[in-house]
Amino acid sequence: MSEHPSRVRPRRARRPFPVALPPALTTAATLAHGAAPGMAAPAAATTLTAAATTLTVAKDGTGQYTTVQAAVNAVPANNPSRVLISVRPGTYRETVKVPSNKPHVTVQGAGGSRKNTVIVFNNAAGTPKPDGSGTYGTSGSATFTVQADDFQARNLTIANDFDERAHQSLAGHQAVALRTAADKVLLDGVVVEGDQDTLLLDTDDKDRLGRAKVTHSYVVGNVDFILGRATALIDRSVITLKKRWDGSSSGYVTAPSTAAGRNGFLIANSTVNGDVSDRTFHLGRPWHAGGDASLDPQTTVRDTRLGAAVRTAPWTDMSGFSWKDDRFAAYRNTGPGAGAASSDRPHLTDARATAHAVNTWLGDWVPTAS
Repeated sequence: MSEHPSRVRPRRARRPFPVALPPALTTAATLAHGAAPGMAAPAAATTLTAAATTLTVAKDGTGQYTTVQAAVNAVPANNPSRVLISVRPGTYRETVKVPSNKPHVTVQGAGGSRKNTVIVFNNAAGTPKPDGSGTYGTSGSATFTVQADDFQARNLTIANDFDERAHQSLAGHQAVALRTAADKVLLDGVVVEGDQDTLLLDTDDKDRLGRAKVTHSYVVGNVDFILGRATALIDRSVITLKKRWDGSSSGYVTAPSTAAGRNGFLIANSTVNGDVSDRTFHLGRPWHAGGDASLDPQTTVRDTRLGAAVRTAPWTDMSGFSWKDDRFAAYRNTGPGAGAASSDRPHLTDARATAHAVNTWLGDWVPTAS
């Protein structure tokens, strides 16, 4: 298949194969500001109820810190209990990293809605580093990086506003808004917005378990914009498709890179739609990162409303690997983008669907706000 020019991966031989929401928002701008007319937005983020150490961030200097990263830096190494970083309304143009030795951190917007607190930057994979040591690469382009276990975020927007139109000569347009490379990550009531590679749900290496739950949230993008090797549940959320920099409609929702024997991505009880042309977006394709044939990418979409933008053959190949050799399936979806089972659109049976249940997908971890 033809590969998008800003995502070229080594081509390898194919390996042998051993409650629906209302129609989605129509533009990314509308999405970030709430529901479209006639649509109920996902529920607001859960309010923290457990006692926690609180650090406040405010751009105007009325808090303890003026940047989110400064508050993260103030969290003690190997902190044993929850630390809440409360971020007052404003646009924070910065990159943020929560390192692996700072677990149990919650970053929460303090405004009345998730649009009030915005953390945004504009690095891309091909952006040169200021120190001249090369470019950031895909994972390094992230506006917000989480490497610590038991991280939570709610009631805010994390975005990457890299301008593809203005940087057509730049090699590498992948521009991550949020990268998670940790276990037990809960994203509740957030907006994660970008174009290509928006939400990278990852692990430090393929042998490490990394679990994430995204709930009551919005994810916006166009090319492989939910990707990575984590075990992830996206539940009761809105996945909004947006046009490319040149106004064209084409793209891929997921690009899982799952290790064999592990759960990949489960999208459930959600909506997939956007202000794009009909039948122009695939639900997913298999990312065998580095040409690793041992991987077994997985995406399941179930109990979800699919808009007319979804192609009649919703899965496709990637970098020489056939989606049919990996794990891609649908179950009990609705809407104009859903369709009958076929060789191009495999459906789970009722019996097989029990292994793709929301309450068991993340194993023994039961995410709760804290």
